[in-house]
Amino acid sequence: MKIHFCAAFVWALAAIAVAQQAPVPVEQEPHHHVVLKNDLVLVAHVVIPPGDATLYHTHSYDRAVVHLTNNMVTLQQLNQPESEQMPAKIGEISASTRKGDPLTHRVRNAGPGPFEVIDVEFLQRPTQASLASVAAPVAAENPSARIYNWVLAPGASSAQHTHERPYLIIAATTMQLKMVGPDGKSSTHELKAGDFHWVDSKVTHSLANDGTTEGQVVELELK
Repeated sequence: MKIHFCAAFVWALAAIAVAQQAPVPVEQEPHHHVVLKNDLVLVAHVVIPPGDATLYHTHSYDRAVVHLTNNMVTLQQLNQPESEQMPAKIGEISASTRKGDPLTHRVRNAGPGPFEVIDVEFLQRPTQASLASVAAPVAAENPSARIYNWVLAPGASSAQHTHERPYLIIAATTMQLKMVGPDGKSSTHELKAGDFHWVDSKVTHSLANDGTTEGQVVELELK
């Protein structure tokens, strides 16, 4: 009887410990795999197995998210009730602005399959607007970055555009991406969902789908 009581007491303490889990910085959360960090951005490939949840973690900056999978998820801010299940869809993008206190929350994946996103934290919000021109129609933005969303049918191409500021290009889907410069020179890249490339120099190009199925790439350009 005493042994059973002690075991129950230990389990109760463990439950309390989980309930009171101290939030961790986003880069220390085990499901957030940091794939790039420099002075300007922190990029994490987030993978949550079905039925699993992240730890409570804190986002301290403006950020953007590109969804790579179709799932049902819940969100829960610290000391708040868990949300209802909501759909997450391949190719969805969002840009959020830090207002006041940092965001502390956790994400639960209700399935089916793993939940995957690319999460980008913008580490330096500009103090004044950049004089750089907007490269293309803006799909979303916050004070730190603009997002350009290119959904390209086979053989289709974006308009030629110029990035005057550093930017990140992310594949939301598998695709064969052809990048064409103003001189007509091109390079072709076989991309899978979640692939990304950081560019910190001025670039003028168009983006074309050189494959046989629709593809989507997202460009996140710093302001």
